[in-house]
Amino acid sequence: MAIIDRQTATLALAHALSAAERGLPVFPLSATKLPALRSPHHGEVPPVRCRGACGLPGHGVHDATTDPAAVRALFAAAPRATGYGIACGRDPHRLIGIDLDIDGAHGNDSVAALQQIALQHLFTIPATVTVLTPSGGRHLWLTGPSGITVPNSASRLAPGIDVRGSGGYLVGPGSVTTHGRYRLAPGTAHLSPAPCPRALLRLLTPPARPHHPASRPSRAGQGQGLVQFVLAAHEGQRNTRLFWAACRAYEHGFGDALADALTDAAVRTGLSEQEARAAIASAARLTSERPEAL
Repeated sequence: MAIIDRQTATLALAHALSAAERGLPVFPLSATKLPALRSPHHGEVPPVRCRGACGLPGHGVHDATTDPAAVRALFAAAPRATGYGIACGRDPHRLIGIDLDIDGAHGNDSVAALQQIALQHLFTIPATVTVLTPSGGRHLWLTGPSGITVPNSASRLAPGIDVRGSGGYLVGPGSVTTHGRYRLAPGTAHLSPAPCPRALLRLLTPPARPHHPASRPSRAGQGQGLVQFVLAAHEGQRNTRLFWAACRAYEHGFGDALADALTDAAVRTGLSEQEARAAIASAARLTSERPEAL
């Protein structure tokens, strides 16, 4: 577990300022990789969906800025921050993050899966900024063209490959979490984020699904299938199954309606209610194409 002290917080600010100088919008993160500042609307009833229009800090990725004075102010308000997030999809870089998880226990090799996708769709994975994660995974930084919105997704491209796009964020290199430090991969520190290959970009921006109101009743049955998927989880896959199911529910527009049922199912498999709610909230943030208050 990472040690949280004044030096860690100071280094987090220094890394964040360095990223901001390169045009990357940043905001402070806690050791859990969540925004370090509590929402000013916490506990308000009914819930307030604010994306920073109130002018107060505490809106997660919507606080992200490249202004050094504003970055310092955010970190001053979050003295226990141990890292920083980088907002994706924002000018000037319009960053796209390809998160390659390593899951040896379940045989997932996301690096090999991405290489196979590249072969199948005839594109080359470019040399680009690469961040090594404490779990042994890696983040590839790519840039997107103006006018194209890349949505967030989890394991849609392939198992273990998550995508951070508009409204999402990446943990910046130099950040310290409860599991360790994020660091630049050797040989990539001098690189700039490479343009996303067009063939890959097409895979990341699937065409909008046609709207069929008559098909809505089938959502209830689909929701029950996701609940059963969570209930079938064994130890070691409970969080993963819950997160995957919640992502699918939110992507299809009924995540909030299914949240309680997914929570109950996760609790029955052995997760605490707090762990289940946190996983579902994370899925809601990741899959939301339009940012919401965190």
